[in-house]
Amino acid sequence: MKYVYYTEEQKQRANSVDLLDFLQKQGERFTRAGREWRWERHDSVTVRGNRWFRHSRKEGGYAIDFVQEFFDLNFPEAVEMLLGGENGVEWNQAEKSAPQPKKDFCLPEANFDMRRVFAYLIKQRFLDRDVLSYFAREKLIYEDKENHNAVFVGLDENGTARHAHKRGTYMKGKPYKGNVEGSNPKYSFHYIGKGNTLFVFEAPIDMLSFITLYPKNWMDHSYVTLDGVSGHAMICQLEQNPHLDKIILCLDHDEAGIEASGRLRDILSEKEYQQHSVRQSKYKDWNEDLKAIHGIQPLPAKEHPKLVLLPKICAKLPYLCEAFPANMDVSDAMSKHFNLLEPILTPGGAVEKYTEEMKGYLDFIAAGALLSRKELSRQMEQPVTVAQLIQDLQEKYRPHDDRGGYRGRVDDFKRDFMGMKRQSGAVGICTAKDYEQLCSLYFKLALGCVKFHIFLQLEEPVLLPAQQQITELTIKI
Repeated sequence: MKYVYYTEEQKQRANSVDLLDFLQKQGERFTRAGREWRWERHDSVTVRGNRWFRHSRKEGGYAIDFVQEFFDLNFPEAVEMLLGGENGVEWNQAEKSAPQPKKDFCLPEANFDMRRVFAYLIKQRFLDRDVLSYFAREKLIYEDKENHNAVFVGLDENGTARHAHKRGTYMKGKPYKGNVEGSNPKYSFHYIGKGNTLFVFEAPIDMLSFITLYPKNWMDHSYVTLDGVSGHAMICQLEQNPHLDKIILCLDHDEAGIEASGRLRDILSEKEYQQHSVRQSKYKDWNEDLKAIHGIQPLPAKEHPKLVLLPKICAKLPYLCEAFPANMDVSDAMSKHFNLLEPILTPGGAVEKYTEEMKGYLDFIAAGALLSRKELSRQMEQPVTVAQLIQDLQEKYRPHDDRGGYRGRVDDFKRDFMGMKRQSGAVGICTAKDYEQLCSLYFKLALGCVKFHIFLQLEEPVLLPAQQQITELTIKI
């Protein structure tokens, strides 16, 4: 039986990744803190080289466990992400051989024809014959001699093969897929046209399915596959082809694809690409759309559960804002609810019994923060409505940024609330910059409360006893 494993050399390379550089490529921001860098999204976390430390919990480690902790990935997924999408290596368990040293990249030997690959890609995947023939003539798709896999070749700027992705053609069981050892993830399977648009996909068959579905003038456009969700291949093609300034992300219509699209858009914005958007397939991916046209039952799309829940939570906020009496001190009311919530949040608190109450308190504090933000904007002569603030909150919510466990969220919530209290209670003359900072803190607190509510809602089976009766919460003002 064949497995895929990561060699010790790959693990060492992953663990030695410079975290500042890695996270900045994900669009994260940092501020200097002595010899270290403080992560703006989790300001109790600092990084230096390949090491990190969370001061609020007195814990830390190296790059792999950092990605596992903050990106909620298992060990192989963390290694793959740190290596920029580099896959593991095949290991035949029956041979019980030790891992072999890393080999230089070499394309698998080609078969004398492509009958099996063409039969698989046309009859099973419904790809257009003419499109396949073009890539075959360019020697970018061929059939390997040993296992009759479909091989998708990626060339560098000099036309030299630097990457190869293999896809099994047998339909029994889960088909094999993986990269040839030594592949450079920057140079995955792609096509560059003369137009200014770059379409981005997770895998070669996704890309070819899209071209089959939308063949009109396809050769004028450009296409690149990521072999996963890392952005290295996309950025490489953009840097090498400056005429590409419009990017359309066409990743899978599922939770992972939606998160990756958000993360990649942040990276594009950071690199000052102004024209980028997301285009989703109707079903799970573009090949499933193609299957549906040919009468095959497709795998359904899966919406991101956090994005499904977000508008439902936000829909409550206008009513809570209206519930505040006109003569009420909003800050005092928020503090009161924070004091009610804090004992439940602390380790050893009765979290299991009061999850519904926690959600209610969080919603109330979020509404208070929005009202405070609205009033401060009025004083700054930049009026804004609650409805506009809630819309802005939903637009700025990013599921790929909303990660972490219960304790980390408690730390973030307390930090955001106390930071807001310190800034709002500061004495002396406030400058325009002070007001802008306080506006940001109010908005950050509201967004943090919504994130915490989403976490509690989705993790409720873990936090609540199975038979607990949920009662209607009465807000105490």
